[in-house]
Amino acid sequence: MLKIRVIPTLLWKDFGLVKGVGFNSWRRVGSVLPAIKVYNSRDVDELILVDISATNEARKPDGDSVADFSRECFVPFTVGGGIDNINQISTLLHSGADKICINTAAYDRPALIQEGAKRFGSQCIVASMDVSRCDNNKPLCFSHAGKVNTGRDPVSWAKELVDLGVGEILLTSIDHDGTMSGYDLNLIEDVVRAVNVPVIASGGAGKYQDMIDAVNNAGASAVAAASMFHFTEQTPAGAKQAMALAGINVRKNLTGLL
Repeated sequence: MLKIRVIPTLLWKDFGLVKGVGFNSWRRVGSVLPAIKVYNSRDVDELILVDISATNEARKPDGDSVADFSRECFVPFTVGGGIDNINQISTLLHSGADKICINTAAYDRPALIQEGAKRFGSQCIVASMDVSRCDNNKPLCFSHAGKVNTGRDPVSWAKELVDLGVGEILLTSIDHDGTMSGYDLNLIEDVVRAVNVPVIASGGAGKYQDMIDAVNNAGASAVAAASMFHFTEQTPAGAKQAMALAGINVRKNLTGLL
């Protein structure tokens, strides 16, 4: 059985890290390199870094900065934001990223997913799905950092992404993002049941029990969090300890807590 992963998410905007609520009201929370160095010592399983303004500003990914960050990152490193062609995927992987996270370009040019998976392997391609519940509580997928309603149903879109070759799905609830009120468990469960690739639960974690619920009740293969680790005293090591006590198979951390 695969071990459940705990993954901090770093949202990068204008040379610094930010965190908001519902993909809005961004608040600065520090710089990228110091955060990576801190997480290196906190028993995380992976890190996700997303440049949240690159697509809307029509900027290409910053391979030089990613190279600097990756030199200080000693866990698997996923990078996203502004990626829209195969050469950019290649550049980021050669700059030290282990996986590439794609959202908007997947809607605009699905063949990019197929091409990336074929050339670099499905394990390198992560599909990011940002979902908000609209009229009648219907979940729909959004692109462009949550600004454009694609009209796509998350379950059918997740199936299509897997058929195209993605190896993993980062599933974020826009409505729960930054609220620390818990994940959208129904959304996670629906997508998990529809696909045969790992699903990372994202958006809403505020306490360890939220992570436990995402795994035990909704079937997530990994749990991502940002605000919970930025604004509370809870830690990735503490999350893994709580999850282990709840019977979840997690990687033992380096400090011997488990």
